[in-house]
Amino acid sequence: MLRASLVGKTISSFLGHRIDGPSITVGSAIEDVTHSGKHLEILFDDGLILHTIPERRGRWELFHADRVPRRIGSPDIVIETADWTALAYKMKATETYRLPDPLRHPRAGRRGPDLRQHTADLHEAASRLFHYSEPDVVVADAMMDPRVMVGIGNVLRCEVLWACGVHPWARIGDLAESTCLDVVMTAAGLARTINSDPTSPGVTSMNGGLSVYGRNGQLCARCAGIIRLNKHGESERLLFWCPSCQVAFEPLPVVDNSDPIARATDPHPAATQYLREIFQRRSA
Repeated sequence: MLRASLVGKTISSFLGHRIDGPSITVGSAIEDVTHSGKHLEILFDDGLILHTIPERRGRWELFHADRVPRRIGSPDIVIETADWTALAYKMKATETYRLPDPLRHPRAGRRGPDLRQHTADLHEAASRLFHYSEPDVVVADAMMDPRVMVGIGNVLRCEVLWACGVHPWARIGDLAESTCLDVVMTAAGLARTINSDPTSPGVTSMNGGLSVYGRNGQLCARCAGIIRLNKHGESERLLFWCPSCQVAFEPLPVVDNSDPIARATDPHPAATQYLREIFQRRSA
């Protein structure tokens, strides 16, 4: 029930007692809920993970927002979204930690502007994105680099790329400077809206304001194409996108030169298959 009710939802309020680790930020979105035995983990879109282990009589309870009891006792954790409230009672251990990320090391470089702050230098963030040190890195990774900008998580990454019509696997070195500025400005607008009011809609008024995130297999609101889900990176973060309209700076397909027939003839797969069948018939 927790996973079905909370995944994809934005946190409007969080209360935790005796939690060891970084604080959970209001406005973050829940990306996944997993459990193994008594261990339960909640993954937030900024890479933070809440890990809980209950006592013998410990438990999680879930209530719809309009059915939360007046007396809830003394829960160890309270997670509220626009539609649901999750309560954790009698937890033996509660901790938060982040997914491994080499870019968080102090030697990785100075942090970029925090897009949630109205004083953030957006042109500086756009410049860092445009002049990224590794041009072959895809935009979906570069925009999550804290040396470029901070304040956005995986949910906003999906929404921003959709709003800008940019292919998630576009090489950052191929992006125009105006596109980099568009990405940063759109991300800042959404981050500040959610930061000031976690229950406010995002890009659209549908699905809690989400245009692509959590809508795998559904119709795109812009082009009526089918939204796709891919797992991306070593951490296999969920990337929702629309192949039909997110085509800006789409990377060219890699040519397979391992087949000697393909190298010497028309590169179209049908031509290769045709010649292969001819050789097979001759040998027969």
